[in-house]
Amino acid sequence: MKKTLQIWGTLILFLFLFPMFITSFPKGQSPKSSNLVKDSTYMVYASNIMEEETVPELEPEPEPEPEIEIESTSVTEGKALLYFTHFHEAFKPVTQAKEGKVTVSHNTENITKFGEKLKTQLQFNGIETDMLVVEVPHTGAYNSIRPHVEKQMQEKKYDLIIDLHRDSVGPNITTIAYDEDQYAKVAFVIGMEHPNFERNRAKALLLKKEMELLVPGITRDLVMKHGPSVDGKYNQDLDPSLLVVELGGIGNSEDQLNRTVTVLAKAAATVIENSNLVE
Repeated sequence: MKKTLQIWGTLILFLFLFPMFITSFPKGQSPKSSNLVKDSTYMVYASNIMEEETVPELEPEPEPEPEIEIESTSVTEGKALLYFTHFHEAFKPVTQAKEGKVTVSHNTENITKFGEKLKTQLQFNGIETDMLVVEVPHTGAYNSIRPHVEKQMQEKKYDLIIDLHRDSVGPNITTIAYDEDQYAKVAFVIGMEHPNFERNRAKALLLKKEMELLVPGITRDLVMKHGPSVDGKYNQDLDPSLLVVELGGIGNSEDQLNRTVTVLAKAAATVIENSNLVE
């Protein structure tokens, strides 16, 4: 009986003291099981931040650049051939300035020198230019040069062929002053003793007209040739675009000749371009 009372007394005391025991925990302290839950929650949260796979933003692929076609600035408008039936023809002022000797015939300071300059100017104006330099005897020169010209023409088609010469007349006939400069005048020789000479004449008139537009008075009248003691064809029967061009005369200076070469090339380029447009 006494033992039973002790048990009940202990139980009553425990029930009486239990509320006091609960309130004895520090303020804000949670039971141990609550700490585990809280820690677990924290770990899950931290894992979401630290272990989340970051997907980088992809830069948009650049659009392909459009293809740009670049047009060539060096367009060839046509083809020209230069040659020299009378290879040694020279100019007195040019040979005198070069070596102090006045002569109308020279191995190097001759008409081919100005052919080189004409070639350069033609190419500058967009004309592909070949130069045929063949030394032939003065006597029968047109017959001697003919097969060389024919061979060249078989290899390539030309829009303009110039047989370049120097006239034998003096500077009073072959010089023109224009815009404070002096120029060597140009003459076109047309051989009339072949059936199609009018076509050569027409081509010469086109070139003459274009030169006159650039420098009025720079050309002389056409020299029409036929009859005894002349060649009569000058190989112009080979092609209607073959012209015999007399560049100045024996008394023209290098400066005068150079200015005229520039005009001749520019005019020739215009004639070739216009002819190709028509075709």
